[in-house]
Amino acid sequence: MIKLLADSTCDLSFEILEKYNIGMAPLNIHIEGKSYKDRVDIQPDEFYGMIDEVEGEIKTANPSPRDFLELIEEGVKDGYDDFLCICMSSGTSGSYQSAEIAREYFRDKYPESKSRVYVVDSVSMSHGSGWLIMKTARLLEKGATFEELIEFNEAYKYNMKHFLSVDDLDHLIKSGRLSNGSAIIGKMLKIKPIMTMKDKKGAIVAKERGRKNVYRHYIREFKERVDLEMTDFVIIGYTSDIRIAENFKNILLKETGFDGEIFIMQMGVSVGAHVGLGGLSLYFIEKDRIKDNILRNELQFMKDRKNRMLETLKRYR
Repeated sequence: MIKLLADSTCDLSFEILEKYNIGMAPLNIHIEGKSYKDRVDIQPDEFYGMIDEVEGEIKTANPSPRDFLELIEEGVKDGYDDFLCICMSSGTSGSYQSAEIAREYFRDKYPESKSRVYVVDSVSMSHGSGWLIMKTARLLEKGATFEELIEFNEAYKYNMKHFLSVDDLDHLIKSGRLSNGSAIIGKMLKIKPIMTMKDKKGAIVAKERGRKNVYRHYIREFKERVDLEMTDFVIIGYTSDIRIAENFKNILLKETGFDGEIFIMQMGVSVGAHVGLGGLSLYFIEKDRIKDNILRNELQFMKDRKNRMLETLKRYR
């Protein structure tokens, strides 16, 4: 049997985690001298209700190797043979490194074990890694092998498209993702930065004035970029106000005619600490593009890998 593991920044709902029996290692949250485990000691709604009252910086810390090792050991006791761990981008957190260390610990501690552990650097954040985990869980449910699940993630992780906009620029300042001067101008003009992932890190790629223009930006990019063959569902994320996500879902359906599933899920505390209130995000698989972080001589290799993967995926539809 195969067990899927993740860190809490995947931001998948408890219903999805439970449905697919996904093990989760929580990040640590430090608020005014107190420490919490994301989605264990503190829940998103509780956090967003207090965020405006917090003085000083809210700090986050990755799970320890011990957290991942315990998930693997518990899985072995429950009869699982192999473990696929999909972590947030190594460019933004140490979760991937902690999971890799745990994999080595497990190998050294149990040299006779035949269990295999593979760790994926999703190069994604929040529901970006969550999308990959959820798709992986669905493929597993349909009978995909351990090797096929690894191949899927390595083949498509760079095609995982993120868009994230925020209302509360203060938290981007505190996390070092936006200058104070830019934030002041942004507040005056009601400008909302739109972020995506570049070179494994978050980067501001556009600035829109007002939420309606953010919606338009998302719709325009979705129409241009989406790989409809691979995107059988999208995830819309939000931090504090689900109505923003519900409004965008209605617009997405009306403007694009997308006939796949649309999931609305809340961003957790570890992501929300940097995003703040009023966040809205969108995640889907985009068509192949030559990206700055992929050399042209690697592009054909990736296309060949995806072609093989597409043939495999046809068996699980």
